Amino acid sequence: MKIKVPRQVLKSVPKWALHDKNKALEQKIKLTIITPVFNGAAFIEKCLENVGTQVTEEIEHLILDGLSTDGTAEKVRAYAEKHPHVRLISEKDKGQSDAMNKGVTIAKGSVIGFLNVDDYYEPGILPRIIPLFEGKKEPAFICGNLNIWNADGSFRHFNKPDQINLVELASNCFEWPYNPSAYFYHKSLHKLTGPYNPDNHYCMDYEFILEAARHISLEHVDELWGNFFMAEGSKTLNAHEEVLEEAFKMGQKIRNSIIAEFSEQEENQLKKIISSHKVMELPRKPKLNEVFKKILNSIKKMLS
Repeated sequence: MKIKVPRQVLKSVPKWALHDKNKALEQKIKLTIITPVFNGAAFIEKCLENVGTQVTEEIEHLILDGLSTDGTAEKVRAYAEKHPHVRLISEKDKGQSDAMNKGVTIAKGSVIGFLNVDDYYEPGILPRIIPLFEGKKEPAFICGNLNIWNADGSFRHFNKPDQINLVELASNCFEWPYNPSAYFYHKSLHKLTGPYNPDNHYCMDYEFILEAARHISLEHVDELWGNFFMAEGSKTLNAHEEVLEEAFKMGQKIRNSIIAEFSEQEENQLKKIISSHKVMELPRKPKLNEVFKKILNSIKKMLS
């Protein structure tokens, strides 16, 4: 049986409520999770489920697919039909930084996070993030702790980035936020930092973090938030095993440009840190630790 609604009631209802239900939902979105992906069919379903099991009406999951040829987009479309919090954009891009910048631009939430297709959040983290940003001076950047896992599922490293002011980050003596599954920030931060560097294919997120630290104080919450999974066949593993040294060379170039602009006070702080701390080392990574030593020696030469 159809129910007639009195005309005077209809007149009192906003037009968006009658003609655009999606707009009402959009206004509630506070957090956007962005996943850039290309040929990630092996991981995409677990990625969607990881976010989907935590989602509320205040959260959306934006998938930026670079015209995958392995059925990634088809799997996302099938999932999105039953889960309206998922949005799929499938189009050619110019690489990961370009896809990330597209995601930032079209994100509906004022707070954003990036989730690589092969990484995952700890259970219950996403609803926890929104209250953390409420009342914060905008823009803010907040990171938690991170587990790093080998491709065989064995534990690799625990990342606790609790010394992350600009000088500490530039020193390379402390851990930085290694992976975006463990940090979130206001979308408006990009008004200060600019977009992700499309010419940086190795450590665009690290460059962004350093640039962010030039403008605001980064915050750390001592909780486990993210999981960085170095899966076989993933971009993550390839980037960290095959081009690792190139990534750190790029990182050093970025650090050098920042150190060159340090004030005398910042230079003195940097000298004090370097003189009182050993170079950061990662277990079972002798080649990478040699890179760290080269970085520290390079910084010392700059300051001498």
